[in-house]
Amino acid sequence: MVGEDVEKAAPTITGGERRRREGNLASDPSSGMEHRLPSTVMATILSKLDLRSLCAVAASCRSFRSCAAHTLSFIPSFHLLEIAPTLDLLRPLLPPNPYLRSLKLDCSRLDDSSIVYLARSSLQELWLHNCEKFSGMLLSELGRKCPDLRSVCLSSLGVHRRFSALCSELKELITRCSRLESLSLLFDVAEFDTPEFARLWETASDKLDSLEIGYIPVSMLTVLLDLAVETQLPSRDARLSLFPNLQKLCLSVDYISDHLMRSLSSGLPRLTHLDLQDAPIEEPILSSDLTNLGLQHINQYGILKHISLIRSQEYLFTYFRRVNDLGILLMSDTCTALESISLSGFCRVTDTGFRAIIHSCSNLRKLRVSHGSQLTDLVFHDMSATSLSLTHVSLRWCNLLTSIGIARLSFNKDLTVIDLRDCRCLGDEALKALRHLPKLHTLLLDSTDISDTGVSFLGRGTCPLASLSLRGCRRLTDACFRSLFSSSLGQGIRVLDLSRIPNLSDNGILSLAKARIPITELRVRECPRIGDTAVMALASMRVEGGSFGSSMYLLDVYDCGGITPLSIRWFKKPYFPRLRWLGVTGCLNRDMVDSLVRSRSFLHVACRGEELGMGFWDSSFGLYHREDDELDELEQWLLEGEYDNDDEDDVVMELLEN
Repeated sequence: MVGEDVEKAAPTITGGERRRREGNLASDPSSGMEHRLPSTVMATILSKLDLRSLCAVAASCRSFRSCAAHTLSFIPSFHLLEIAPTLDLLRPLLPPNPYLRSLKLDCSRLDDSSIVYLARSSLQELWLHNCEKFSGMLLSELGRKCPDLRSVCLSSLGVHRRFSALCSELKELITRCSRLESLSLLFDVAEFDTPEFARLWETASDKLDSLEIGYIPVSMLTVLLDLAVETQLPSRDARLSLFPNLQKLCLSVDYISDHLMRSLSSGLPRLTHLDLQDAPIEEPILSSDLTNLGLQHINQYGILKHISLIRSQEYLFTYFRRVNDLGILLMSDTCTALESISLSGFCRVTDTGFRAIIHSCSNLRKLRVSHGSQLTDLVFHDMSATSLSLTHVSLRWCNLLTSIGIARLSFNKDLTVIDLRDCRCLGDEALKALRHLPKLHTLLLDSTDISDTGVSFLGRGTCPLASLSLRGCRRLTDACFRSLFSSSLGQGIRVLDLSRIPNLSDNGILSLAKARIPITELRVRECPRIGDTAVMALASMRVEGGSFGSSMYLLDVYDCGGITPLSIRWFKKPYFPRLRWLGVTGCLNRDMVDSLVRSRSFLHVACRGEELGMGFWDSSFGLYHREDDELDELEQWLLEGEYDNDDEDDVVMELLEN
């Protein structure tokens, strides 16, 4: 028998010999981890890690590197948003993987040639950001190869290519992905302005409950909504109903009008989340504007949980001039179940209208009002008598609001995010009222009238502040930052904006470095007294024994008066190993800046004054906190690996060779 022959051929190992071999293996530091743990156990452990953690493991030793490379062939999620990989870099990181369900990438360095690696039949969730170099072929290929997609988000498609998108390409995506539940097309869909555009949505999945479009002309949207109303008529086949289960709609349009509100109410009766933004290029006439009558059509079925009506000032300083308190009062009567409301540009609405919202919506958690030119302290006069439990409050450009109103607002002890940017009448007493809020982690005070006294009030507070913005607070000096950074509250800050503070100097930044606060994002742009000394202090700062400047993820020193080419040298390795975003003045020394970009391929260098950071990231509490402060494991594994691998077929080594 074959089994008997194998048994006879196998050498006999006694129990003592087995224990001796196991002991030698355990004591031998050169023995690989794969000899100590079964491969299935190690694979199970590594498959539970996110990509950054997996790369951290791979950078530790040769055995783990091999295991990590193998794990890439069966991990369920691949999320790489911190860097923008090239195709050569991405190819070995995305081997054939029938178990891949979720893929999220920054595609700013990719184009149509990478579609074959992105369109996987196993995918259920796909987020591709910054798709400027892709054409409409991406849409059709996703439809053909990814029929099981449930969630799709594509941003900036074809912006740099100026492609002529075909409606048929979009139809491939919408028709073939029959299980689609969420679709975000964060780009201008005017390219699809053809008679077939509205009809192609009849083939969309009846499971689609969330739709977001970056920009759609009102003319296209009106035709689409009219078709939605038509398909709901009793005479029509119920199977061809347009958007039968749509609950969330987010759109940017030319202008918001009464007709649009009526169409939305009639065509999409199941909406619970409505987010509309317009940006008129000229003052709207009556027929193309929102009035009190249009507001009455909002939430006729009483199921809306979130409403956002924003008039952007991008092209023209214009407002919803035909809406007053009466319209808001009528709307609030039907919106008692609201949990979130955002209103911008309602310049004729007074305290009466805003109070009606606050007192009618007992479940309200998030309140945002911007350009509320007639909002005063009276809105929060009897806040303590309400049952509201607000968590997020944003009151931008509300110039009649003072510290008295903020003191009354502070009766909401569940507040976690407060945005008071450009409220120019707010002073030090506002910070005195907010400093003991037990859950406050984000506070934005740009261009308010606070002084060093107010910041000292804040420093003596107990709130768990993680993000603080004091941009444009011109009365502040270095003295207040020394007290803030030495306080227990200051030690918790991770995101800090001190831009456009004329009296902030290198001494203020030195106090930050001396306190060794592990700041992840620091913005000090347009500060004339910030110079090379501040950069050197940040580069030399060590947090809890980590490497130089190891906690910094984003640094903006654009147009700082004292910055010279000497500072550029401090942005090279080994300093700032985790830095992903850097803002500097482009004319500082173009050759040195270009050399820096070449030496650090994962560093986004902005030289023209643009704001830094990824718009789709939530920079709220804890997002950028790192567990360790050694060299960036992701970059180390992708570019520098310390260990050699003798297996020429190993995908990690292929990556390193590239």
